[in-house]
Amino acid sequence: MQNETGNNIGGSDDTGTLEAEVRSAVEQGHDVQEMVRQLTLRRISARSLDIESLRQITRAVLSGARAGAQKELQQSAAQTDITRKRLKQAVAGLDTALAQFSEASKLALEEAAGRAQTFSSDDLARARSDLESLEAMFLETLQSAASATQDVAGEILHDLAAHARVHGSAVGAQLKETLVVMTHQLGATGRTQIGAGLHLAQATSVLLRQIAAGMLTGLADHVKPGHPQGKED
Repeated sequence: MQNETGNNIGGSDDTGTLEAEVRSAVEQGHDVQEMVRQLTLRRISARSLDIESLRQITRAVLSGARAGAQKELQQSAAQTDITRKRLKQAVAGLDTALAQFSEASKLALEEAAGRAQTFSSDDLARARSDLESLEAMFLETLQSAASATQDVAGEILHDLAAHARVHGSAVGAQLKETLVVMTHQLGATGRTQIGAGLHLAQATSVLLRQIAAGMLTGLADHVKPGHPQGKED
């Protein structure tokens, strides 16, 4: 899959590039949530997709956001409110991107069913296990980013993590729908005893790469930035 952001996507310095891009977005402060959402989705759609890859992407985004905020805070204490807003936007952009990934997974399964393609029970069970841990991974990585520093940026991230744990996240809300579809597919696979014999990484990558060029990055209108649960009209 081609990507317009450069030649490093998927390479060994992929996460380093992403971290630098997110840091720049936070420092510039222009439409931070949308910038972070787009940067995250581009990395997701360009890599082999599993929970560890998503964790690396999430960690890079939060590290870049924290670094950008710290630079702003060094300039003036008056920047605290502005920095808080930018960090909140960055986390919201990441949350929305992960929710869109979850929705893309659901749509990919529905697309596969429409084409009479079926995964084995083991493949679907592994995929469901990864998705079930997606929100927890997001919250844990957010808390880890908050705990990595004892400055104002860390305090802001800690508050954002606490808020997400109490009030939920966009990715958590979307996962409820995705897991319902996946459970249905598991039931259908169990009844028919049909297995495609694909490994999880291959199955997920093939399906998502089929839709990544349009569907994944086009979901901005489906899970709207600024709607914490991705449910409002």
